[in-house]
Amino acid sequence: MQTTASRRSRKVALAATAATLAIFLTDPALAQDAGAADDAAAAAPEETLVVIGTRRTDRTITDSASPVDVISASDLQNQPSSNMLDTVKNVVPSFFVGQNSISDASTFVRAPSLRGLPADQVLVMLNGKRLNRSALVQVYSGGDTGLSFGSQGSDISSIPAISVKNLQVLRDGATAQYGSDAIAGVLNYELRSDAGIEVGARYGQYYDKGDGKSYQLSGYFGFKLGDSGSISLSGEYNDDGQTSRGQTRPLAVSFAANNPSLAHLLPHYPDPAQIWGNSPSTSYKVMLNSKFEMSDSAELYLFANVAHSEADQSFNYRAPQSVAVGFSTTAGTTGSLNGNGVFRAPYYLTQCTVNPACIAAGGYIQNTNIWNATSLYPAGFTPRFVGVVDEATGTAGIRGDSGKLHYDLSATLARNSLDLSMYNSISPSYGPLSKTSFNFGTLIQKEITVNFDGTYDLDAGLASPLVLSFGAEYRRESYTATEGDVQSYGAGPWATPHPLYTPAGVLVGTSADCTVAGSVCTRAQSPAASGYGGTSPTYAGTNTDNSYGAYVGLEGDLSDRLSMGIAGRYEHYQSSGDAVVGKVNALFKVSEELSLRGTVGTGYHAPSPGQNNTQILTTNFVAGQSVQTGTFPVTSAIAQFYGGVPLKPEKSTNFGLGFVFQPSNAITLTVDAYSIKVTDRIFISQANSVTAAHIIALPELASVGVGGDVNFFTNALDTRTQGVDVVGTYRTSLGEGKLNLTLAYNHNKNKVTRFIAGTISAGQISDAENLAPKHRLNMMANWSVGPLSINLTEHFYSSWRAEQDYPGQLFGSKWTTDFDISYTFDDHYTFSFGASNLFNAYPDRIAASASNPIYTITNSTADGQVYPRNGGPFGFNGGFWYGRVRIKF
Repeated sequence: MQTTASRRSRKVALAATAATLAIFLTDPALAQDAGAADDAAAAAPEETLVVIGTRRTDRTITDSASPVDVISASDLQNQPSSNMLDTVKNVVPSFFVGQNSISDASTFVRAPSLRGLPADQVLVMLNGKRLNRSALVQVYSGGDTGLSFGSQGSDISSIPAISVKNLQVLRDGATAQYGSDAIAGVLNYELRSDAGIEVGARYGQYYDKGDGKSYQLSGYFGFKLGDSGSISLSGEYNDDGQTSRGQTRPLAVSFAANNPSLAHLLPHYPDPAQIWGNSPSTSYKVMLNSKFEMSDSAELYLFANVAHSEADQSFNYRAPQSVAVGFSTTAGTTGSLNGNGVFRAPYYLTQCTVNPACIAAGGYIQNTNIWNATSLYPAGFTPRFVGVVDEATGTAGIRGDSGKLHYDLSATLARNSLDLSMYNSISPSYGPLSKTSFNFGTLIQKEITVNFDGTYDLDAGLASPLVLSFGAEYRRESYTATEGDVQSYGAGPWATPHPLYTPAGVLVGTSADCTVAGSVCTRAQSPAASGYGGTSPTYAGTNTDNSYGAYVGLEGDLSDRLSMGIAGRYEHYQSSGDAVVGKVNALFKVSEELSLRGTVGTGYHAPSPGQNNTQILTTNFVAGQSVQTGTFPVTSAIAQFYGGVPLKPEKSTNFGLGFVFQPSNAITLTVDAYSIKVTDRIFISQANSVTAAHIIALPELASVGVGGDVNFFTNALDTRTQGVDVVGTYRTSLGEGKLNLTLAYNHNKNKVTRFIAGTISAGQISDAENLAPKHRLNMMANWSVGPLSINLTEHFYSSWRAEQDYPGQLFGSKWTTDFDISYTFDDHYTFSFGASNLFNAYPDRIAASASNPIYTITNSTADGQVYPRNGGPFGFNGGFWYGRVRIKF
């Protein structure tokens, strides 16, 4: 809750921001009179050469026919986040990524969204070369990944911020130029190559509870090889502590009250039995960037990225007892809650072998020779899920000139892996034979890319030479899933019900057939480990896809006022066939101050080997009850049983129209509207419930079990994305210092225009349309004088919904404030202190509903949630303060 003082402080900050914006809008002459504008403009981001969206080497933001944002190194390094995903989310309004508190493997590799489109419709590049995909295909079916169901994008969290010269964000479809995936846009990280030494350290923690302690060490070392080249090496180490913003489960409260002598055995005691918050994690990231001039017209280059991260995630609490009387809810009703199935019935251990009295093979004697899961976990258990991500990618090439020909030949090798394991768990169907820790196997993505790009300057007697671009690319990618422990995926002796007999071998029930009413049988327990399922031999193995393609383009200034570009591309994929796409863009200078620009293009995204072959078995909790959920390849018998068909490529049509207004060197304003239509979106199907009859028809379904759910990938919907981006910058002076103001606004609206009924649910459609706020605004002000620098940022997020998780609830709009102050001593030592979410804003609390009753004993949902599980657009951890020191020579 915000205090009166904090609200007053917020008003002061808003007033200050409003005042600076008023200067921006009403008195541009002030800057020019002060003589500071020209100096500031010399280093302005909009004057940076743009290297994406064009093959020309003389384009900047203001004369690019496609909208491009350039995020400086300082803007990236000054963010307090240790993860590049959160860093980009803070500075790019159309970029969205959830917090993902308990979302299976999607907690370890979060899937971002640009303009409301999924991660694998955004092409990520390092130094203009394609960055490989992550090994994780996003199959988690909750609202955490609602914008990226089924995607397999790049993991940019492997990039250390200190290694980046700038980030260029192309807000335009570019498949014709760069190949599959560039439907929503392109993120290109240019790497540093300057000479010098820089080291930094940061410490921070969240206001509430003082948790989430975060440590970061970073370093950069670059040197020149005479006049012939350069080598730079940079890296980061991060250690981020756990946060907790939920309550313990009502069942845990009841257990502690009824069993005070065992209360200390509750998981995480005295903290909540299951944790809603950030998982504790450690990581390191290393980047190498080098080049060497072989001659005046050719140079060799090599850059490489190696990263490692490990996170330990809390899963849902498995309670040992049910509460028959139930708990009161805020609606005045009473809701009863059940303990976990592994505790609900004893495991009978004596098999019936007396014949012929034992009518059915495999039956058990109903005697005192039993085992209960409480002997292993007296107070219940909360599985801890561990994910280890490793990234290794390297690109080597040669580039140069031969007359008017400019060429670039490169090869990239990349490997990304995700190793999954769990401890503090059980494989229920193995009962007393069960282990408590499991290895689920390793997911591995490998890629080989060979790329050639060339440009040739044609003198056609126009305002500039025409740049003819052409190139070809070969890619081979493979997706591997290694086999997990047998108990991680297998069905043990107690996976199916068996008839019970008296010690004399007499049948207890009326039938030895456990499907007949009146029979008395053992309780069937879920196969696989509780919480997740390892990869079985059926789905272990490697799948590959080969592709090749070629492109050609032509661009240049047709006159002093008109610049145009055209590009076409052909690609062939072994798994999905051929694709031909094209793009046309143009920029027209109405005057020296105003330019109009527009784009028309088509694009595609070919399904990856991972999307075609992934298999995951996990436990979801629906209304507080566990449900075994399996995701299966579309080629599998299980997916085809429920209507799965082979995947097709996604196809898109992009339109863009905007203008660039630069009335002086101090002011730049760009406005760009866009419309993106995507057909045959790759998505996760809705859940298909498994029945006993289904298992009889297809015995493979026993791995999921009766009452479990099955889903699969599908091309079951089309979407239309429309919006507008507004970016304004103003550089002036204030007092003795320089003042830089930036306004960045995005309006984005997604609409599902077609879907296959029975395959896609209404909740999935709503999340695709409403999970991200439709309006996002950043207002940034930087004032610097001598060694002192002050940064103030206001973020606005409009309302949003997460229909699958919280049906009917609208989460309200919010403002957050970031503040940072830095002081540099002796030109080398910079000390900073700041806060992210200065006034400790939180998203709305979860509202009570029929599907999510709020229990008065904990003032939370049945599983302890207080705030929306995906964190909303800015997370639910509250304010974060930090201190930083940077030494640079």
